[in-house]
Amino acid sequence: MAKYISPLSNSTYRRLFSAQVLSLTGTGLSSVALALLAYELAGASAGAVLGTALAIKMVAYVGIAPVIGGIAHRLPRKALLISLDATRAGVVLLFPFVDAVWQVYVLIFLLNAGSAAFTPTFQAVIPDVLPDEARYIRALSLSRLAYDLENLLSPLLAAVLLTVISFDALFSLNALGFIASGVLVLLTVLPRSAASDRPAGFWFNLSFGIRAYLATPRLRGLLACNLAAAAAGAMVIVNTVVYVRSQLGGDGTDVAQAMAAFGAGSMLAALLLPRLLDRIADRPAMLGGGVLVGLALALSGAVMPDFAGLLAIWFATGIGYSLLQTPAGRLLRRSSREGDRAAYFAAQFALSHACWLLTYPLAGWLGAVFDLRVAFVLLAAVVGLAVIAAMWLWRAPDPVELEHLHVDVEHDHPHTHDEHHAHEHEGSEGPEPHVHSHRHPRLHHRHEYVIDLHHQRWPG
Repeated sequence: MAKYISPLSNSTYRRLFSAQVLSLTGTGLSSVALALLAYELAGASAGAVLGTALAIKMVAYVGIAPVIGGIAHRLPRKALLISLDATRAGVVLLFPFVDAVWQVYVLIFLLNAGSAAFTPTFQAVIPDVLPDEARYIRALSLSRLAYDLENLLSPLLAAVLLTVISFDALFSLNALGFIASGVLVLLTVLPRSAASDRPAGFWFNLSFGIRAYLATPRLRGLLACNLAAAAAGAMVIVNTVVYVRSQLGGDGTDVAQAMAAFGAGSMLAALLLPRLLDRIADRPAMLGGGVLVGLALALSGAVMPDFAGLLAIWFATGIGYSLLQTPAGRLLRRSSREGDRAAYFAAQFALSHACWLLTYPLAGWLGAVFDLRVAFVLLAAVVGLAVIAAMWLWRAPDPVELEHLHVDVEHDHPHTHDEHHAHEHEGSEGPEPHVHSHRHPRLHHRHEYVIDLHHQRWPG
């Protein structure tokens, strides 16, 4: 029964999870405050301001995450996380002093550049804190629950707070959330990060995470699943208000209930996934989630449901969305060495948000230029193609250990003596890991295979 012990029984993880919840809650409050600030600055054009801010957020995510992922293995990650929390707190505190739209855009970029550095670095720490896979998948489910609860509860909390404080004060509460997150990280003893054997070249490290990710078949399948999730999520986020208000004649409460149905489905799946993934592999679970959201969107386009039907379909979409998203961390953990893990998580962060950068405007444009039926059908088609691509890119079976051939090579890089480094020394090389020129003879063997410095192509 040990495998069912909650990850929250681990004090290190408990502090880190608390830091995540505080950070998410503050960010949710700021999202409401940002909408009100945009309206104050731009009036009826507030939607355009928020749309541009969302695009800038995604650009920061896609552009900054790989850069940090390429150098994170050379930085003390505890100091990095604390400094990023402090930086984000400082940026958020500047929002009440904004008096022009361009200043909003600058601060949005800076804030989300910090998040693009913080989030994948934080995510890469958790597998080291919870080396047991059963606990780790439960931690992934808790993280999914935290995101869904933030989406549901932060607007309600903001509405209550706005009855007694101005919206500017919500930015201050977000800053307090970041500061509290930083304090919790400061009080936490993080596991020592594993050394990476990658050489020091900037361009090699900058591109390593993306190259390694795209060279791994299961992660190429994960990228296709990210696209399916983004297509479904974008339809829900962008067009729920349009469908409920314009198609059904509903009000703001109805919009909130529809969004809550999606969140409830996602939370239910997150609660059930740990036991499900104890019984079935990640691949069928994620592909099943993709099929579910594709059918949900296609059904919506075919029948254009009434409000009760929409609630049921959005609930099912939430279940499929969580099936697509939650196992991603376990795939990344399985596909990377400890010293390279931050680069892999940064690649996932950047590439998944690139999918959102594509599907957000696609969902909005299709609904506005054509109609919602067309948007439902075409985004269902995007999901279907993404699921087919995932099945083709990520073949079954997917063994962890693979036979492979190493060619004869001579190079130098930081290394310890393992099965790839069984060479003689002259006695002056220094303690491990150390750097000196050494030769790898031609070798054919079998072991757990991931893309790293010595394995840069997947075996055919």
